[in-house]
Amino acid sequence: MKYKVFVDGQEGTTGLKIFEYLSKLSDIEILRIDYDKRKDPEERSKFLNAADVVFLCLPDSATKESVALVKNEKTKIINASTVFRTDKNWVYGLPELKNQRDLIRTAKRVSVPGCHATGFILTIRPLIEAGILQHDYPVTCYSLTGYSGAGKSGIEEYENSALVTEKKLNYPRHYSLQLNHKHIPEMLLYSGLLYEPLFSPIIANYAQGLAMSVPLISRLMPKTPSAKDVHEVLSTYFEKERFVNVMTYDSEAYLDEGHFMISECNNTNQLDIFVFGQKDRINIISRYDNLGKGASGAAVQNMNLMLGFDEGNTD
Repeated sequence: MKYKVFVDGQEGTTGLKIFEYLSKLSDIEILRIDYDKRKDPEERSKFLNAADVVFLCLPDSATKESVALVKNEKTKIINASTVFRTDKNWVYGLPELKNQRDLIRTAKRVSVPGCHATGFILTIRPLIEAGILQHDYPVTCYSLTGYSGAGKSGIEEYENSALVTEKKLNYPRHYSLQLNHKHIPEMLLYSGLLYEPLFSPIIANYAQGLAMSVPLISRLMPKTPSAKDVHEVLSTYFEKERFVNVMTYDSEAYLDEGHFMISECNNTNQLDIFVFGQKDRINIISRYDNLGKGASGAAVQNMNLMLGFDEGNTD
């Protein structure tokens, strides 16, 4: 049996990457809407309701419109936009969280986590569940990401050499300086924290690859854990996971003369976690592809669970 899959928003970065993943699966029939009718509500409705699975790769307002167009109980929806990520009627699509995989398998509505939120939640949630990080810890974090996460307009800007020179895009740029990044609500809800983290995202002039860094001070934590203690908790939590790999505690072998290599998980659905530390200072870095585990790879991983496929049909 072949499942019919429709990607609403097939021209965007996430949609194109999902097409690439789906093209490798023999049990999938991809439904393709004519380019000039992709914004026609009546035509979109036909495709949305004909599909077994729909991926929504749209702006928030258009995502809401598409959901409203689905009139049957058969169509499963996987949402890649920000909207619905904290909606209790939607399942959060991060299978590596405890008990989350079973919820995804039986869900009709799943929201794919934001790219920055993915690494942050997978770093913080296990530590809170283990009791070595308190719910009210004043968490700070920063994330360095490639420009492909900025969407079609951002990609065009960075790939225009004249604009790169004019706007000095060769230099990394902090953004969301008012501390209102759109991923913060889900970072708060699913990490287990009581208060929003102080999150500083940075975009740089390279295409893909993301590193989420979370520094912790052990003397402010209830059990004053060492970096190695933190590493052991994360290793145990993810020891059976296919796509999350906690790197060995002595990770110098994975560095380039002491420098962190951000692109090693590109074009995969893999996420690597590193723990570094000295005395009471701990730094946790998660590395992954913002278009892979941070977007399209995670979306297809969720589809595999919802359809009963091998979860690994993402690479």
